[in-house]
Amino acid sequence: VQLVESGGGLVQPGGSLTLSCVASGSTSNLSSMSWYRQSPGNERELVASAYSTGNTAYAESVKGRFTIARDNAKNTVNLQMSNLKPEDTAVYYCNAREMRIGSLTNFWGQGTQVTVSS
Repeated sequence: VQLVESGGGLVQPGGSLTLSCVASGSTSNLSSMSWYRQSPGNERELVASAYSTGNTAYAESVKGRFTIARDNAKNTVNLQMSNLKPEDTAVYYCNAREMRIGSLTNFWGQGTQVTVSS
């Protein structure tokens, strides 16, 4: 599975940005597609997940501000970010998790920089 992200950039505090991720390859067994982020000196953290069941989950720090949307037909997952704060500045990574009998595999995109600054 290959993941390609797009949509990062520089935005002012309070602004909005949408990240997109397209998956290609063997995508029929992806149990979840998620967005993670990592800022300098910090560990990579889960931001939001969209499951094959249709359920979604969010980190507490982004609830009410970010929305994850997965399109299984197009193999895409978007992250709509609003009311952005400087602490949202990070490299954002798309993740896809594949579950097969006896194995679980994580795939990662190359990352896209989001900078929130005035």
